Amino acid sequence: MSESTKRRRIGVVTTSRADYSHLYWPLRELQAHPEIELAVFALGPHLSPAFGTTVHEIERDGFPIQARIECLLSSDTDTGMAKTIGLAILSLADALTAWRPDLLLLIADRYEMLAPAATALALRIPIAHIEGGEVSQGAIDDQVRNALTKMAHVHFTSTETARRRVIGMGEEPWRVHRAGAPSLDHLSRSKLLDRTSLEERLGVQLTSPSLIAAWHPVTILRDTNAEADALFAALAQNRGQILFVYPNADAGSHALIERTRALAETRADTHIFVNLDAVTYWSLLGQVDCMVGNSSSGIMEAASFALPVVNVGMRQQGRERAANIIDAPADTSEICAALAQALDPAFRAGLLEMANPYGDGTAAVRIANVLATVPLEGLLIKAPAPIPSSAEFA
Repeated sequence: MSESTKRRRIGVVTTSRADYSHLYWPLRELQAHPEIELAVFALGPHLSPAFGTTVHEIERDGFPIQARIECLLSSDTDTGMAKTIGLAILSLADALTAWRPDLLLLIADRYEMLAPAATALALRIPIAHIEGGEVSQGAIDDQVRNALTKMAHVHFTSTETARRRVIGMGEEPWRVHRAGAPSLDHLSRSKLLDRTSLEERLGVQLTSPSLIAAWHPVTILRDTNAEADALFAALAQNRGQILFVYPNADAGSHALIERTRALAETRADTHIFVNLDAVTYWSLLGQVDCMVGNSSSGIMEAASFALPVVNVGMRQQGRERAANIIDAPADTSEICAALAQALDPAFRAGLLEMANPYGDGTAAVRIANVLATVPLEGLLIKAPAPIPSSAEFA
């Protein structure tokens, strides 16, 4: 038997720039582990020129790509999202049959992740899942995340509250590990850019006040862009520099991109970036004055820089958050008031001792160690959840 067949096969699925930035350091740890054979399955927006063809980033980083799954429809509707899941399943069935992992690692809550989870279930491949147990009530991501939790056999949560929530969903405690958010490993392990190097990479000179704007469709709403009017009106009124990053590939994203371009044409010092690699994005978080939008990165990563964040609307409703978050409804005047508060030097000064509840930047080692050692025998068979007493139903 060859050395290769003796090693434990770990497959990792990544669909976009967002989850890849979270998976980078777990991939590094898995790739370096002498008892693990790693393979990456890249799909969806990674292969789309409209979203930066970010599969090239995986190639440059030297990770072994086992399969490139073309599945993202050039669509701006929820029907397109549903068909993308179906196309992904068809190709993943062949790819995972050809290279059967001992464990398949999935992350977070993107709708595309339902495809590898369903395929692995049919092929009896155990699933490990990162970032379960969190809450984001304003997106279908919430239901996707919970579905992945129940389909998974090993869990890595970002916070202790999330760990307790996963156990409360009936998962056996020995399967549920608090690892922290692996995206935070960039802060402790990646070499971030200084201001001059960052400006050279971006092709933009940063001026104060500077804002990162990250806005995604609110997929729980029938009109996924219903909350966008208030945000764009507030940004049009706001002084200073705005650096927009592209939205996720959800229903309504094409319309958001066009709207962002229209703002940039009429508002001075507005810049748009289709894709920022993890190091560049993290470096930018450390240099700007504020973040605004509805992205989970404002909740999870910005706290590590004590960066003020104006979180708009309902998309991140229910997430654990640190003191840097200023919540504002999708109302123009409320967003403007929140931005004024966020840009007040006194507000930021009050955040200096703040801790990030999502971890300490050591998640990747914990995740790789568990994946390398968790017993595979019987892993597919999960104990039934305890039945609440009749009094709890009263």
